[in-house]
Amino acid sequence: MPHFFINSDNVTENTVLINDKENYNHIAKSLRARIGEEIKLCDETEKLYRCKIKAINKTEICAEILSTEQSARKLLFDLSVAQSPLRSDAQLTLIEKVTELGVNRVYPIYTDNCALPKNIAAVKTEKWQKTMYEASKQCERANIPICESLTVIDKLPFNEFNKIIVFAERNENITLKEFINQNPINEKNAILVIIGPEGGFSDREFELFKSKNFPLATLGRLILKAETAAITGIGNLIYGYSK
Repeated sequence: MPHFFINSDNVTENTVLINDKENYNHIAKSLRARIGEEIKLCDETEKLYRCKIKAINKTEICAEILSTEQSARKLLFDLSVAQSPLRSDAQLTLIEKVTELGVNRVYPIYTDNCALPKNIAAVKTEKWQKTMYEASKQCERANIPICESLTVIDKLPFNEFNKIIVFAERNENITLKEFINQNPINEKNAILVIIGPEGGFSDREFELFKSKNFPLATLGRLILKAETAAITGIGNLIYGYSK
């Protein structure tokens, strides 16, 4: 059943009016949906509506609400990723997969060994946000994650997070399993994962992490590509904190 994001302003007691151009074109033109077909709609309050299409005209779709519930398709804690942008295809894969895994916010960080020139990385945010939006629909998330503007490690909002961990390919001082065992969390916790570029973090950046006492977690004995490290590490972190 197709899944789309809507605004609660378009919801009445038992109907939803879909009149924004993007959703209308996707449902009516791309999917060629017909009257009587069912769709899922999720609003900004994470309320999920299972609906049946009642009418389709040239500009809008009217859907009857069959059932309503609070969507449970999200993590039980707040997870963000600060990540050095990769080259085109690898970056889009990473953005798509962390969205599917439940990450709420991505901070692109320009690191000393960043694979993309700074002027190029700075203008990619809109494209990455679009990828997150499409991935959120595909995996039926309760919400859409946010891709922040390009920044640097020193300017990350560290004080907004209860726990911070760096995935490191060298200078590691803890395993991911040890970090999880030593840092129990609850639904009010906000975790930031910092992931480096294809060339790894620089000595200067490792000194910064050391000065802030950030744990440097190894993901195993092998050296992983940056996108592999992100997907594997975040997946294992979520699994480790699953109840």
